[in-house]
Amino acid sequence: MILDIIQVVLAVLLTTAILLQARGTNVGLAFGGDGSFYRTRRGIEKKLHIFTVVLAVLFFATALVNSLFSF
Repeated sequence: MILDIIQVVLAVLLTTAILLQARGTNVGLAFGGDGSFYRTRRGIEKKLHIFTVVLAVLFFATALVNSLFSF
């Protein structure tokens, strides 16, 4: 039961983090950015990227544990 709640919370946080990253990509183009795909992440963008990776790993781990203990 608690794993289900944790997994739902992680799913919502992961979705939000991914949407924030997708939203931030076009902001640089509006203000004269070059729009190159391969560029260095800096500041809050780097922290958001790391946070997204951590959330994805935690979500996968809870899904795996939940599937092992569900039967």
